Amino acid sequence: MKEFVHESVLLQECLNGLNIRPDGVYVDCTLGGGGHSCRIAERLCAGGRLIGIDRDDDALRAAGERLSPWADRFTPVKSNFSDVKNVLSDLGLRADGILFDLGVSSFQLDEPERGFSYMQDAPLDMRMDRSAGMTAADLVNTYDEFAIADILWRYGEERYSRQIARAVIKARAEMPIATTGRLCGIIRSAMPPQALREKQHPAKRSFQALRIAVNGELAAVEEALKDLWKHMNPGGRICVITFHSLEDRITKEAFADMAKGCTCPPQFPVCVCGGKPKVRLISKKPILPSAEELERNPRARSAKLRICEVLEQE
Repeated sequence: MKEFVHESVLLQECLNGLNIRPDGVYVDCTLGGGGHSCRIAERLCAGGRLIGIDRDDDALRAAGERLSPWADRFTPVKSNFSDVKNVLSDLGLRADGILFDLGVSSFQLDEPERGFSYMQDAPLDMRMDRSAGMTAADLVNTYDEFAIADILWRYGEERYSRQIARAVIKARAEMPIATTGRLCGIIRSAMPPQALREKQHPAKRSFQALRIAVNGELAAVEEALKDLWKHMNPGGRICVITFHSLEDRITKEAFADMAKGCTCPPQFPVCVCGGKPKVRLISKKPILPSAEELERNPRARSAKLRICEVLEQE
């Protein structure tokens, strides 16, 4: 197996956003290869604590090795990032900073056997945690046409979702779809010539949609951010890196709800609910990669970083 290598996106922006205190408690909810975590850990003193969460065994192994110089302040946890609140509760901790990097790691994309990439022929898997759950092959071979089309449209915004779903049903009737290469061929066959001339790969949106569905990614983001402030100390920061519009929309709306406080209907002349803002937005617009980072790492081009700070509650 190749080394788990992943270039951390918006690294300095995240470190600045977290506003790290040497003795604070920080959580990297998407540990990956440990790129962000290493830079957090080196800023902590012996009294600080870093918790790294991932459900990918390869990521946990690689990050554990990479973070070995800071083993006295690092705790790896195998879990879904949606369980961050339970992880903190089980450890009896409140966080001073929490980071989510919602992208797929370069290792997962580049390792053929993981089945994430449309650029290489491999078993059609796409699971972040290979020890459990449904694979992408299970999905395309068992879901009905309507469900497949809905996934491709909802999670990939694929405008040819119906045509692709119809082609998938027809192809699997002849033989189960077991590889990324065959699925790519099916997707190509369902798309009109003008779509095949587009700059991006014709299977990109469909593969994104299947990955999100297989791993329940959007539901995990919603669950992770809901009431997360309750498990943090005042002044603590939440940093979320997203890579497509659906994740960014969920993050933006969750931050806006926490920053609003009042839940009264707009027509009420005064607030009667007593709700107070739970966070303040560090920046109303997302932080984007610099031109220098994009030149160094083209995979960062769709990344957006949003940051909020937990307020003192009366």
